[in-house]
Amino acid sequence: MKQNSVFPTLSKQYLFQEIQTRRDAFQATNPEKKLLFLGIGDTTQPLAPSIVKSLIQTTQELGTAEKYVGYGPEVGEKQLREKIATVIYHNDFSSDEIFISDGVNSDLLRLMLLLEEGVSVAIQDPTYPAYFDTARIAKDANISFLSITDGPPDLTKAPEGSLVFLCSPNNPTGEAFTHAQYEKMVSIALARKLFIILDVAYREFIRGDFPKSIYEIEGAKKVAIEVGSFSKSSGFSGVRLGWSVVPKELCYENGSPAHSDFHRLFTAVFNGASILSQRAGLQILSPEGEKEITTQIDSYLEQAQLLREALRAKSFSVVGGDQAPYIWVKMENKTSWEGFDYFLKNLGIVVTPGIGFGPAGEGFIRLSGLARPEVISEAISRIQAM
Repeated sequence: MKQNSVFPTLSKQYLFQEIQTRRDAFQATNPEKKLLFLGIGDTTQPLAPSIVKSLIQTTQELGTAEKYVGYGPEVGEKQLREKIATVIYHNDFSSDEIFISDGVNSDLLRLMLLLEEGVSVAIQDPTYPAYFDTARIAKDANISFLSITDGPPDLTKAPEGSLVFLCSPNNPTGEAFTHAQYEKMVSIALARKLFIILDVAYREFIRGDFPKSIYEIEGAKKVAIEVGSFSKSSGFSGVRLGWSVVPKELCYENGSPAHSDFHRLFTAVFNGASILSQRAGLQILSPEGEKEITTQIDSYLEQAQLLREALRAKSFSVVGGDQAPYIWVKMENKTSWEGFDYFLKNLGIVVTPGIGFGPAGEGFIRLSGLARPEVISEAISRIQAM
């Protein structure tokens, strides 16, 4: 058996495992130091009451002969797919264009399997590192980066016929695309035969006049797939539930629809998301559930904004916090890992080095507003005492 030739070329650890390794090493030699974790963007607030009630109810039903169910449809329960089509996409899709999964990362890998070996991939830079690793591991892709340092990614610089990874609101910068920016990107994608995978995991954090979906743009169904998740918006990072939208209008260059291939692939490699997660997903999309998670999201955004203002008061250049729970901090005269070490050793705050999000992230760090309120409060106190 031969090894996948890509693995020796990858970094030894995925970004967040590397952060944990360095954090643990520091803690081992400084056991008296209380560390504050603002690096990995994991949720900390408990599940909303109505969602907990749904999980309990489903568990009790599975304990009865009358309501027990085993395998469900691999693509997801129809009721949840219909709910996503209605509530999230305002009936702009049929339920069979929605695929229910256990989260974005799994869908990214499955979507890569639709494409030829060595496909050209362009990645918004900086952005979520899983896009790079997935493209390399799955297809040994030829990767280029589209910098967003001076504005939105310029899709004219993506190789013609390539796959483009986008994220809005973006992780790590926290910025969302405008309607005009989406229009330009869709127009370029149509002209250059680009295939867009858009990650909308933070769509529920968007406030103000920003599109929550690329499908608000005419023609987007012909060029784009959206992947979404309940992990951050609903505290499902441990419960696991996500979705993909694969429009029937999206076709390969030979005119064959990608939808039928994805359906065939999905049903072959996935047995379906947890019935508990899916039933809870229905509750998330109810009026009661939406009200509860909006309250939680607002509190996370407020925390991110408090962190942002504390750092600005110390003359750091900072963006983010308005459309996503992250703030993006420029470290003057320091590399990203030097910035990581500075915050760890001097403040006891674990952050994420920007270089982990792509070449354009060098010299930046990311802080998460998803921590517990008391952790955010203590972090602000330490920053103010710098």
